[in-house]
Amino acid sequence: MIIRFVVQNIYSFGDATEFNMLPRPKIRTPEGHKYSVNGFDLLKLSAMYGPNAAGKSNFIKAVGLIQKLVLGEISSTVVQEAQFKFGPSENVRQVLAIEFLQDNQPFYYAVELVDGHIQTEELYLSGLGKTPDILLFERKTLSDNQEVLTFSKEFEQDEKSQLLKTILSEEFLDPTYTMFEWVAHRDNPHLKAVKTAYNWFLHALRVIGPASNQHALAQKLDNDPHFKKFVGVMLPCFNLGISNLEFVSKTENDVSDISETPFSAETGASTSNSKRTTHHYNIKENQPLAFVKEPALPLGKKLQVSPINQNGKQVNFNLNSISDGTIRLLDYLSAFYDLINQPKVYLIDEFDRSIHPSLAKELIKKFATDMQTKGQLIFTTHASDLLDQSIFRQDEVWLAEKKINGATELYALSDFKEHNTIDIRKGYLNGRYGAVPFLSDLQDLNWHLYDLD
Repeated sequence: MIIRFVVQNIYSFGDATEFNMLPRPKIRTPEGHKYSVNGFDLLKLSAMYGPNAAGKSNFIKAVGLIQKLVLGEISSTVVQEAQFKFGPSENVRQVLAIEFLQDNQPFYYAVELVDGHIQTEELYLSGLGKTPDILLFERKTLSDNQEVLTFSKEFEQDEKSQLLKTILSEEFLDPTYTMFEWVAHRDNPHLKAVKTAYNWFLHALRVIGPASNQHALAQKLDNDPHFKKFVGVMLPCFNLGISNLEFVSKTENDVSDISETPFSAETGASTSNSKRTTHHYNIKENQPLAFVKEPALPLGKKLQVSPINQNGKQVNFNLNSISDGTIRLLDYLSAFYDLINQPKVYLIDEFDRSIHPSLAKELIKKFATDMQTKGQLIFTTHASDLLDQSIFRQDEVWLAEKKINGATELYALSDFKEHNTIDIRKGYLNGRYGAVPFLSDLQDLNWHLYDLD
């Protein structure tokens, strides 16, 4: 679960900007929108509104950046390239920080960069402002470029652990990569909490951009019978005319037009264990194919949909033969299955992209009113019809607006302290809360002057 996220000098964010999932104490309706973990409350849902180019997508992308840094998928130079362009160009301090819950334990992780090099990286057991934070590891670069590492008290007092620290410092520390992944993979009793925190980035956090892919869906349908039953119940509700989702198995020798190197839908790298290895490929106009190298035979699993026409005839289609909206909804099958059953966090950019507004609203309403969900859903949208106080608490609606200096500002609707009977949709569209586009009068635009004929 995300508690709070802070970003500074990255994409359209200039000064340090915070987003959080903390419920405001005076807001009580609608009910059932809070998770309580050891007496600490968190919101389960958040929607972000704002005009085009206000920074909503940049917020989602920034969370994706810190995830990729932790997992070792990118170097800090990628973050440098995403530097806020309307500020100073040199000696710029860039910050990504996130506080989150994993296995009912709160953590705080932050990384600070200057000119593409990591200056500070730290991980704490968070005290949530009630008790002191407990250091798990800290890395600092001094003015002479010397790296200083500090670990937990128990780690520092252990002789064998000190040897591990020396090896890390002398052989593996890189100013352009975080040390989180390396530390998390060490078999050391004093680093178990680090591994727990790392697993949140690896398994619990999911970032979905506007362009969907289904690289893991066929494999999930094959391996998880409960998910397959869930899909069977959900598909008719979407009214897509699809009766079933199926996978077609092929041997690796049957496929000759693989267009990309293998990657994993979860981590960006090949995943393996002692029994099977899974590689994900794009073939035939971005048609996803997952190769599962079973002990006996490598099998490729390709997803197909099965629509039924008015005469009751069923025909199988590849994903590249169906609409973008249908593909987007297929993406949400895995998302909502996880959100119902596990404490995962899904951040979805443009939730309503290519989806009918009535269906998008019903999906969000179902999640919002379900008292037994376990995950967090955070998304950006332009769908004003979702702005309904029977669906959202006021502190679950966030607004993104560009300031005069070109930087994104984030703020919650609850800052306006509206009554719970107010029509917030009408107020938003009328500009009461800001974060709406300011357009010139298009009626005065003489566009016929530019007719080349």
